[in-house]
Amino acid sequence: MARILITSALPYINGVKHLGNLAGSMLPADVYARYNRAAGNEVLFICATDEHGTPAELAAIEAGQTAAQYCDEQHEIQKRVGAGFSLSFDWFGRSSNRPNRELTQHFADVLEDNGLIDERTSKQVYSVDDKRFLPDRYVEGTCPNCGYEKARGDQCDNCGTLLDPVDLKNPYSSVSGSRNVEIRDTRHLYLLQSKLQDDVRAFVDARAADWPNLTTSIAYKWLDEGLIDRSITRDLSWGVPVTRNGAPRPGFENKVFYVWFDAPVEYIGSTVEWAEANSGNWERWWRTDKGADDVTYVQFMGKDNVAFHTVSFPVTILGSKEPWKLVDKLKAFNWLNWYGGKFSTSQKRGVFMDQALELLPGDYWRWYLIANSPESSDTAFTWEAFKAGINSDLNDVLGNFVNRVTKYAAAKFDGKVPEGGEPGEHEAWMANELATRLPALISHYEAMEFRKAAAETRAIWAAGNEYITKAAPWTAYKTSVDQAAVGIRTGLNLVALFGIIAQPIIPETAKSILDAIGVPQGNRSLSPAKLGSGGYPALLDALPRGMNISVPPQLFTKIEDAQVAEWTARFGGG
Repeated sequence: MARILITSALPYINGVKHLGNLAGSMLPADVYARYNRAAGNEVLFICATDEHGTPAELAAIEAGQTAAQYCDEQHEIQKRVGAGFSLSFDWFGRSSNRPNRELTQHFADVLEDNGLIDERTSKQVYSVDDKRFLPDRYVEGTCPNCGYEKARGDQCDNCGTLLDPVDLKNPYSSVSGSRNVEIRDTRHLYLLQSKLQDDVRAFVDARAADWPNLTTSIAYKWLDEGLIDRSITRDLSWGVPVTRNGAPRPGFENKVFYVWFDAPVEYIGSTVEWAEANSGNWERWWRTDKGADDVTYVQFMGKDNVAFHTVSFPVTILGSKEPWKLVDKLKAFNWLNWYGGKFSTSQKRGVFMDQALELLPGDYWRWYLIANSPESSDTAFTWEAFKAGINSDLNDVLGNFVNRVTKYAAAKFDGKVPEGGEPGEHEAWMANELATRLPALISHYEAMEFRKAAAETRAIWAAGNEYITKAAPWTAYKTSVDQAAVGIRTGLNLVALFGIIAQPIIPETAKSILDAIGVPQGNRSLSPAKLGSGGYPALLDALPRGMNISVPPQLFTKIEDAQVAEWTARFGGG
């Protein structure tokens, strides 16, 4: 049994996330976690809200709350919405909690002990009217790269360029709107990334073969340009206080650690939270001297977070010279676009997770987003494609098969798995399909090729529909009840198998199917060894003959043109 640690990029605290955020990290991470649990592996799936930084403070101000109040409220909202999409986190923590604070301060101490942190004077935008420095998103202005007039101090939303506030043209305070700003000197701590250039390259080189091209291309771009020393403190009140050996650092009483220094540490911090709540052992997942040497660590994130996880966070870990577990596989995703433009939390563009759940259950969205996962390139979301995909894949292919077979078994075979007849050519054909397709499905999951896994899942469902058309038990029943029994018995076993392979992507639907058929929890494994252990023909006769089954509730309803029109009017698109 393999041990697999899975982390998803932390959703930021400033409001409910959009479908692009879901598709680019949390959902594929959940699918991978569910697959590995079903395959019999030991899994720890960790996520948390990222609660520090300027956007959190600004959102709190807009809401008329303290930062702590705002984050308390938003964490619970995001936790509830995640549950609505059946995201199976073993723990959903908070970067503002004690473990992350203590670990961040620890890393800062050991990095400084190792000669990797330097205190420097730097230039920063100061608002005379606000009487404060303006870090990151506290200042907006014109992007020096593309000319976008609402670029933020840390990054331009238009071209994606990472920025420093002093780089902006025509800067102004995003708090007050004041343009009465100056460039003043301020003291900050700098992480000397340049000293670890060779170490980080060796780290990337050792893993590049297991990373997708998107991940490696971003990592090597940063390395080829040369790592620069990076400020890891900010002039903010909300965040991890800057300390030295457990005491406030002189001159830094009104500063906190930069969010991108503390946020990745929260993967460890959240695991500590999980351990404290569940009498677990977090060190066996994170310390290679305490048992984590046999862990495979897998990260999931959108492409905008890749550099921080392939370069910046490894600098922290490697620079500590302590036996921390480093990431093994990093699955990066491109953008899920909204009608040719980007989903955007800050600009409220697109459909957001809570809104999506108001329209349809989580499994509808899970299926479509995985089946159209932005793995190799950006993917466009449209209402028309969403309707077509759901109606075809879920309603017509899966739902219709399950409904036809279970209802016929209830009507003609007393709601039992039929006992008569022997398999023939049609069943042999179906077994051969499974012999080809099931190993391919497992291979796609192992390779984290989620779009291909969804396509193969659908192909197996479609093969089942082709089988039932060939066997035609409703026709055979007129002349041979035994022949019809073979078809329905095989069909019921396919219903069970369809539920088993659906578990990673549409877990609630899968559970409904498997509960109705009466498949015991211990027989729902996706383990390659168990699926093929008795030969593929055995999968078509696995349910005990004579066992009672029931008809599951309607699994899906078709999306109608009127609904698409309504949603388009409400959310845009088209």
